[in-house]
Amino acid sequence: MILNCRSIRRLQGRIFLPASKSYSIRAFIIAAQGGRSHIEHPSDCDDAIVASRIAKFLKKKVTGTFFLGESGTTLRFLLPLLALHTHKAVVKGKGTLAGRPNVHLCEALRRQGMDIRGTGPQESVPVVFNGGSLRGGRVVIDGSLSSQFISALLIALPVLSNDSRVILTGRKLVSQDYIQMTLKILARAGIFIKQVSPREYSVKGGQIFKGLKNFVVPSDYGLAAFPMAAAALLPSRVILQGDLDESLPQSDGHIFDFLKRMGVIFKKTSRSIKINGPFDLKGGTFSLKDCPDLVPVMSVLALFAKGPTRLVDIRHARAKESDRISDLRKELLKVGARVRETRDALIIEPRENYKTGQLLDAHHDHRLAMAFTVLGLKIGCRVKSIESCSKSYPAFIKDIQILTGRNLD
Repeated sequence: MILNCRSIRRLQGRIFLPASKSYSIRAFIIAAQGGRSHIEHPSDCDDAIVASRIAKFLKKKVTGTFFLGESGTTLRFLLPLLALHTHKAVVKGKGTLAGRPNVHLCEALRRQGMDIRGTGPQESVPVVFNGGSLRGGRVVIDGSLSSQFISALLIALPVLSNDSRVILTGRKLVSQDYIQMTLKILARAGIFIKQVSPREYSVKGGQIFKGLKNFVVPSDYGLAAFPMAAAALLPSRVILQGDLDESLPQSDGHIFDFLKRMGVIFKKTSRSIKINGPFDLKGGTFSLKDCPDLVPVMSVLALFAKGPTRLVDIRHARAKESDRISDLRKELLKVGARVRETRDALIIEPRENYKTGQLLDAHHDHRLAMAFTVLGLKIGCRVKSIESCSKSYPAFIKDIQILTGRNLD
């Protein structure tokens, strides 16, 4: 589906931010490991719905086929848990999940006793589990591609009879803040894991999941980034309401520091974010090592900043729903952007004017679709694959329409 997003003069209004997709998925999967849990205000996005359904299957110890749609997080969290909940299984997916790499996790699980293998050299879906057990002890895994692999192990290992040590290899560890999110939710469920160093976690065996009791899912900072970016670029008076619980860290919370560094002024409390734009943006160098999901929206902001912007340490962004380096560069070139890529960076130099009305392909990537919509509000463009927004933010178009005061078509 193609969205025709015309440029607008002003944003004004109040919207309620969506719940965190990352916390919702973690809460559902961890709740399925035992104890009583009541999860309040979870995300209603496609990925969270998949995680909720899989959590119910795990509690029933279903054997057979697990269909995960396009949820990469649920896929990675599920794989080590198969040995604890079922004897044999096939894990399938569709769309952008095909081709998503799982090789580091599958290799680690085979070393720990599971008979599990994915499809192709990257061990993508379908993934087949033919039995075996998950053993604890010394668990070695490459942490340079995705932190989801490490979170998956930290969820599964505590119930084993013996203690475990998770050792991370790889030249550069990425998305470490997401592991802290996992540890926070595990602690709420009575599971305690010691981080010995950035590359080692100590997991005591024989722990019992006690449930999350009443857990309120916080609002999603990474999704708040899109209306905040739009408000920073356009004349605006915008209020974003939600549950902004500072005790629950979010990797995408880096957006607040990035915006401040670029010259954006906003007021944030535990219940709202108020922002009145526009602002004269400044470029600079930003490391997105721990927050690759911010690459698309930061790229759009960089188009209008004074001076060049370097988004660095983002090689792992290539293994998301799209290649968020090459695909993003390819589309931004269509509007006349001056953008270069390296293996792990994007370098963007602003221009005075950009081409309007261009068709930008989001490559079935929800974050590219939302970033291109923000760009469209500024210069006008058409966005292909806009329906992919439902993967994380089903109400995105509706919320943008509230702020613009007109329908998008």
